[in-house]
Amino acid sequence: MRLAAPWSLRRAGIVGMNRRNVELIAQNNPRVLFPLVDDKLKTKALVLAEKLAAPKLLGVVRQTGQIRELQAFLKPFESFVIKPAQGSGGKGILVITEQRDGVYVKPSGAEIGFDEVARHINNTLSGLFSLGGKNDVAMIEAMIDFDPVFDGFSFEGVPDIRVIVYKGVPIMAMTRLSTAASDGKANLHQGAVGVGLDIATGRSNRAVQYNRPVLLHPDTEADLAQIAVPRWEEIIQLSAQCQKAVGLGYMGVDVVLDRQSGPQVLELNARPGLAIQVANGQGMQPRIAAVEALLAGNDVSPDPKWRAEWAMNTFKAA
Repeated sequence: MRLAAPWSLRRAGIVGMNRRNVELIAQNNPRVLFPLVDDKLKTKALVLAEKLAAPKLLGVVRQTGQIRELQAFLKPFESFVIKPAQGSGGKGILVITEQRDGVYVKPSGAEIGFDEVARHINNTLSGLFSLGGKNDVAMIEAMIDFDPVFDGFSFEGVPDIRVIVYKGVPIMAMTRLSTAASDGKANLHQGAVGVGLDIATGRSNRAVQYNRPVLLHPDTEADLAQIAVPRWEEIIQLSAQCQKAVGLGYMGVDVVLDRQSGPQVLELNARPGLAIQVANGQGMQPRIAAVEALLAGNDVSPDPKWRAEWAMNTFKAA
């Protein structure tokens, strides 16, 4: 295995873990704001208060006593997603694509009964999936009917788009595509494919799986170079609006694209990872420096739309 020398990574503008923690997170993200993004229920309330689009919240289970009423509550909904409010890395998310006669169907086609749904919620409430193992609540959301532009590019799960926003300016983006290895989850560490996206157009730059370049989706064999995300300007503007809403200086905005409703805010992250640089084949540092230079001048607007347009013009692929 070849290891890159630290000086060569710096020359390439790659931001490492230490720099991310010390400079980007510690200096730009007040800890008092972390609960706003670590707790998805608080995030949901914040996003809706700002009139930003997000998947509909169907209900919240806070106590085990509510579980006995849940089967009747879920009956009107053909599909839904159950997730821990304080989960991370895709853990504890149960996706149901169909229900019939007390049987719940997962994206893989596997069928489970209500007993298993109830057990999953019990585990969620007890903190099995939460940060630090703290007691949690279970959120029930409407399932996204994802845009057909991703047909063939993802295995079972819903693809999402991660945008890194620095001081109100979107600086880098990728889409995460689930695979059989990632068990249908858009988690790069579990084997999902990361596709770097041109921040000006939403077209793919390059793709990686396990930090290694790939050309085709490992399960569907779709050509990853053909990805072009529609309604891209809306996605970039939505990301900038999220930063203004929550106040974090360095954050990740996760967006999903619904067939009917368009871009929806899925999650916000106060500690976004660095694999997005590998997916794009570029380091973030030059873009961070460009934003710092912008903010040091007088010709800058706090308007999220203005900042999104500036990013699309400044960071477009060569």
